[in-house]
Amino acid sequence: MAAHDEYRYTIEHSPAYASLIVNLKPNQTVVVEASAMAAMDSCIQMETKVRGGAMQGLKRMLGGESLFMNEFTAQGQGGQLYVSPAVPGDIQHYRLGGGHDSLMVQSSGFVAASPTVNVDSQFQGLRGFFSGESLFLLRLTGEGSVWFSSYGGIVEIPVEGSYVVDTGYIVAFEESLSYHVEMLGGLSWRGIRTGLLGGDGLVCRFQGRGRLWIQSRNLYNLVNFLRPMQTSSSS
Repeated sequence: MAAHDEYRYTIEHSPAYASLIVNLKPNQTVVVEASAMAAMDSCIQMETKVRGGAMQGLKRMLGGESLFMNEFTAQGQGGQLYVSPAVPGDIQHYRLGGGHDSLMVQSSGFVAASPTVNVDSQFQGLRGFFSGESLFLLRLTGEGSVWFSSYGGIVEIPVEGSYVVDTGYIVAFEESLSYHVEMLGGLSWRGIRTGLLGGDGLVCRFQGRGRLWIQSRNLYNLVNFLRPMQTSSSS
């Protein structure tokens, strides 16, 4: 069992089917993405809120999250809360504060956080449009514990200088890293042809110093793999 700051928690069945178990102290609260609660002790009370107001809630929806978030509080005594993300894969803990002021997380990657953490959406502009990913990333700020998830296992990479990742494998990164989307082989005809035919076209180049988390599998690749089977079975 891991002890981080104000929470005691475990992450079980990782990395394929990870679930988060939070052991709440009496009167302690944790914020969880809507529909992610799997089970809990009867002393825990749930309250649904639009955290940050309606406008921030709508921005979260654009980022792939729910308009609402659920707050779970252990009433009068300690209790255990089981949290399971919608997509099978891994869960990672991160601590905001103490020099780590903000974290960028892929769309729909948020799992749970301390009530002192703010979850907002940030528009990527053309970087998101051309990458084929969501136009929005989730920006987590404040101080406290954060848990995020992915499809497949999560790999942490310390970046110092420059690092390149396929856009479909990015899970989260510290905002101390800058990034831009580019064609892996460059914008020449040869580079475009090499990228498209090789199956690795658009990548994200990170610059600076900070931590980056990638996933070991790409959900879009799985969907594309299964689509011909679905088409043939329906015909």
